[in-house]
Amino acid sequence: MPNPSEILQRALQDAAATFQSLVRLEKQVGEAADLIADCLRKGNKILACGNGGSAADAADFCTEFACRFERDRRPYPALNLTDSGSLITATGNDYAFDEIFARQVRAFGSPGDLLVAITTSGNSKNVRRALEEAKEGGLKTISLLGRDGGSARNLADIDLIVTGNRTARIQEAHKFLLHVLCEICEDRISAD
Repeated sequence: MPNPSEILQRALQDAAATFQSLVRLEKQVGEAADLIADCLRKGNKILACGNGGSAADAADFCTEFACRFERDRRPYPALNLTDSGSLITATGNDYAFDEIFARQVRAFGSPGDLLVAITTSGNSKNVRRALEEAKEGGLKTISLLGRDGGSARNLADIDLIVTGNRTARIQEAHKFLLHVLCEICEDRISAD
């Protein structure tokens, strides 16, 4: 059985390799930041969704815009689609769990809004359905995916795919990318 020191050292090495691999996403990160800033400057809103830890990342991402990231500025509309337990459970019960985000995209999304969809496997059916509904509704889309992008690959306008096989490292990289996007966009929207 590995000791705590070995586990920590291996985790640090894996994290460093995963984060270093993000350099190849420089172009996509710039394009994603453009979509976010453009959406908010035009008075549109951000919707975000994910399951489990990705739901927590969606919540944090929305909070960074609706409250603030690093500096005081006006708030921007960003809705976390994982927040309403009653709406999620009603939709899951009355329709299907696969529809819990898609129905909200349909209810709350408007053309020009932006959906940020997060799935470490790339195979979450409810996240796929949200992306499909967003496209049908005229929303722009950004996906944060893991591994090879899974079945959600190429459904969004911009894919940020964190390759690797460890869910924890993928999720950590997703959180990092979301914070980088907040940092870039806060500079752009603070001038508004």
